[in-house]
Amino acid sequence: MRSSLLPLLRRRWLSLMCMAVLIVGLPVGCGVLQHKERELLFRIEPGTAGWYRGLPKDVQEFDIKPSGFKAGQSLHAWWWPAARRDAPSILYLHGVRWNLTGQAFRIEQLRAMGYSVLAIDYRGFGQSKGDLPSEASVYEDARAAWERFAAMQPDASKRLIYGHSLGGAVAVDLAADLAAQAKKNRAPVPVRGLVIESTFTSLGDAVAQVADNNLPVKWLPVRWLLSQKFDSIDKIVDIDMPLLVVHGLADPFMPSRFSQQLFNAANEPKRLLLIPGGTHNNSMSLGGAQYRQALESLMKTTPGQVAGPAVGRAAHDS
Repeated sequence: MRSSLLPLLRRRWLSLMCMAVLIVGLPVGCGVLQHKERELLFRIEPGTAGWYRGLPKDVQEFDIKPSGFKAGQSLHAWWWPAARRDAPSILYLHGVRWNLTGQAFRIEQLRAMGYSVLAIDYRGFGQSKGDLPSEASVYEDARAAWERFAAMQPDASKRLIYGHSLGGAVAVDLAADLAAQAKKNRAPVPVRGLVIESTFTSLGDAVAQVADNNLPVKWLPVRWLLSQKFDSIDKIVDIDMPLLVVHGLADPFMPSRFSQQLFNAANEPKRLLLIPGGTHNNSMSLGGAQYRQALESLMKTTPGQVAGPAVGRAAHDS
């Protein structure tokens, strides 16, 4: 698969992780364990994805170097402007394992729908410079990307945030933070809406599902032992912007019930697009015109409006 989270949380490592936390009480042991946890979570593949066929000539590549980054750290970015100069723009936040070269097929689809796309690799991925990522560092990277994105697309009504898989959790965190800042400043939220696809409620929920299916020792408190939380279910109520939740009903890694739960927890306006036969990676292509229409509807929705009934399969069908 091009991108997945649960396969990288392999049975043998989950067992060792849980046992180590229960046995090792020393700070040094905890630090080593957390490093291993991050390695297993992000499972960064070096080099270029095998299906990558190169960038079109009109894609611009550059590095983002915020003042808050350490010396030598940077984010590598792609900016693919739409054919129309006044087109809306998407900030694209990817999931684990594959760098931007593994995301090109999805970025290309968004651009074909008429959107300009800014996509970044988190520090430690691809050509971005930095250490092994953590929950805190990818959140920081998303904020740095947002600053550049806002400058490149000055019209807040034409901005969307998109997150796939674990990138969905990063996108929810960014959206909640932007909403909190806007509320503090008594200003409008500076983005039209949020799109999350093939994502989960929290990392603990995702790992607990794997543990329930695979761990020989059922009583181990797996979710309590994780240092990385990615707790979207508690944040999504605070995003204060139109929301589109997308999930493939045949996703073997992230059950669609996770997206159903996120959808249920979020405030209006919101839409749910469940793709029959869709897997972890192909909901955008399989959804086709329905996916495009859902994005267009999101662009026409403003905070305070009710977006209408769920798109695609009814919400209770998941």
